[in-house]
Amino acid sequence: MGSNSSTYRPKCVYLDIDGRIQKVAFNKYCNSRDIMDLFCIATGLPRNTTISLFTADDCMVSIDPTMPANSERTPYKVIPVATEQQTEKEELFQNLLLQVVEQFSRVFKIDELRTEVRNQLAMLEKRVELEGLKVAEIEKCKSDIKKMRDEMAARNNRSNCPCKYSFLDENKKLIPRRDVPSYPKYMLSQETIEALRKPTFDVWLWEPNEMLSCLEHMYHDLGLVKDFNINPITLKRWLLCIHDNYRNNPFHNFRHCFCVTQMMYSMISLCSLQVKLSQMDILVLMTASVCHDLDHPGYNNTYQINARTELAVRYNDISPLENHHCAVAFQILAQPECNIFSNVDKEQFKRIRQGIITLILATDMARHAEILDSFKEILDSFDYANEEHVTRLKMVLIKCCDISNEVRPLEVAEPWVDCLLEEYFMQSDREKSEGLPVAPFMDRDKVTKPTAQIGFLKFVLIPMFQIITKLFPEVEEVMLQPLWESRDRYEELKQIEDAMIKELQKKKNESLTNGNKEK
Repeated sequence: MGSNSSTYRPKCVYLDIDGRIQKVAFNKYCNSRDIMDLFCIATGLPRNTTISLFTADDCMVSIDPTMPANSERTPYKVIPVATEQQTEKEELFQNLLLQVVEQFSRVFKIDELRTEVRNQLAMLEKRVELEGLKVAEIEKCKSDIKKMRDEMAARNNRSNCPCKYSFLDENKKLIPRRDVPSYPKYMLSQETIEALRKPTFDVWLWEPNEMLSCLEHMYHDLGLVKDFNINPITLKRWLLCIHDNYRNNPFHNFRHCFCVTQMMYSMISLCSLQVKLSQMDILVLMTASVCHDLDHPGYNNTYQINARTELAVRYNDISPLENHHCAVAFQILAQPECNIFSNVDKEQFKRIRQGIITLILATDMARHAEILDSFKEILDSFDYANEEHVTRLKMVLIKCCDISNEVRPLEVAEPWVDCLLEEYFMQSDREKSEGLPVAPFMDRDKVTKPTAQIGFLKFVLIPMFQIITKLFPEVEEVMLQPLWESRDRYEELKQIEDAMIKELQKKKNESLTNGNKEK
């Protein structure tokens, strides 16, 4: 345990707010929002203020657990940008304004209006950036936009909603926020490009915009953009819309989506899948990985079914979440501006769609044994020319990637356990309050990290990766070995945990015995 003590040492950062230096300490398990709130409190700003940090030479510093430590002589300058409320209202305003532009352009084909309104939006964004925008001003803008929309409705009876059957929040989501995505195109270094192909890639070092650029790079690097004639701007729009349709859950969030897709990209490289599978198979594997948890609400299928939620009723208790992820994925693709498959023919699209649906539905852990047994049946006679064999392989590949965190290095994998337990505890607390059954592995009063991970590693992860290793021997050293090491580590922690509990029980019994003697 002594060798791991440094893992939990807090990081210290010095901040400069109007010439006043403030020291702040936090640990690596804090997320970016927590750290920003902590900085706001330390510097006397309102808690939900969005801030930017700059070095002495005016370089922006990313606010996350991996940010570089500094000293009292080199503090980071704190620049307030906008409050959370302002940011939300600004996004809502932008969405509404852009919808009006699209309506006017379709009905009247007035390109000049589009340009003029976009110029006004750019000016508005600049004002927000420089001085913040008063809520009252935004409310007035919303009122003006509502009037414009009402006028448009009188001329155009078509429904504006691309997602008739979705329970998504209508104020956000499916419509992209900008005609051309605003996230910057990061120039990936050669070191990053090489690291991106390996399971050791540290997924915690990257901001959402950087992750979007990494995903974009993967599609270009695999030749998917070229082979399927994907418009590069459409790819950007699609990725931005995908990002906006992942919720801020502790675990099932956009970073998890990036993790799964990056691991799939690693497996494609490690196992030379582009030599063995068709480009359409590669496209399906990557796209299913990107979309596999879209709009995950943070409560699993068991909760959906027991609570009789709208999703469970809609999908008749059959993989309600996975069916919903598929539905949202194709609602996004149904928008022409986000349809990365717009240049494939109908027959190709039909095969791509079926492939993506099959893979996303395979991520339901209730089907784990069924899918693994089905793959074992064909393993000894596996034939890449057999479409059914390849489909079963792809199902197992996405399952491996979906639950592959323990394949990664300890410092990358362990925070994910905390994130997952946080989401589990959130669900079990709700189940208790609603009088629903609670799974022991999700109950904060019964589960610990070692107990949660040992069974999962021994009976789910390791057996599945052992089966994949029979087809791809190269997986053993790179992916299976870390799983064995993780299992051994958690078993050691469990022994220490048991010893501590035993010692505490012994002291408690001795205390009771001494108390009885005194009586």
